[in-house]
Amino acid sequence: MAFFEIVDPAFRSYVLFNAPVKQLATGFDWAEGPVWFGDANCLLFSDIPNNRIMRWTPGVGITTFRQPSNYANGHTRDREGRLVSCEHGLRRVTRTELDGSITVIADGYQGKRLNSPNDVVVASDGAIWFTDPHYGIASDYEGFKAEQELPCNVYRVDPSGGIDAVITDFNCPNGLAFSPDESRLYVADTGRIFQGDPQHIRAFDVGTNWRLSGGEVFHRIEPGAADGFRLDTEGNIWSSAADGVHCVAPDGRLLGKVLVPELVSNVCFGGRAKQQLFITATTSLYSVALNRNGVQRP
Repeated sequence: MAFFEIVDPAFRSYVLFNAPVKQLATGFDWAEGPVWFGDANCLLFSDIPNNRIMRWTPGVGITTFRQPSNYANGHTRDREGRLVSCEHGLRRVTRTELDGSITVIADGYQGKRLNSPNDVVVASDGAIWFTDPHYGIASDYEGFKAEQELPCNVYRVDPSGGIDAVITDFNCPNGLAFSPDESRLYVADTGRIFQGDPQHIRAFDVGTNWRLSGGEVFHRIEPGAADGFRLDTEGNIWSSAADGVHCVAPDGRLLGKVLVPELVSNVCFGGRAKQQLFITATTSLYSVALNRNGVQRP
């Protein structure tokens, strides 16, 4: 069985041909938002329609971390190692404190409710960046059907707590990630539900005081969409796609694919040396060892 597709010869050195794509767990309805906790030796991810956050631990397997989860979607960790989550159900971004209590990071903008925060990253200055498409309020499957009050924007929450809409010209922003040196911000547009909008990744230059410029189309994932992605230490993007995970070079070239038998939603790096790529794909959780290391943040 082939686990990889080579598009550019350089991709041969990125993968280990004796390392299989392994199904770690299955039985979910829409797995999303993986995040690695090295200090706890476990992976957390969402099973959105079933309103729960799952935990996978090597040698143990699957347990439930939190249920109900307020239909949580994407997750990350902040600079202190705390869990930061996007919740469709309550239309907010939250932080789980070390004592288990929940702090609300953002649930509105200019007096209106957020749509359904989707994916989130934390920059080196501690600011929290998140996307806010309408997917969680478009039906009752991944949240609660409701009226949309705000455009689908990308937001930045300053360490002091102030919130700004920093990107406002997307149909539906989805996955996002910084380059290793934080000089670029990549954001996916996966289009409005039930419409045939363009689906691509755009790249923004990050300037002084985190001001963004540019925003040209960087890469189009085919087949599928860049629902979620993460970067390795060399700046390559590892993105979800309909046929697996696509590896895209910093110049936008498709280098190769990790083939997965289900539609992929998101990825993250983890494991002992951050060389293990964890993959959430529709009903299952997969992993594969790579010859590349993910950006550890943190």
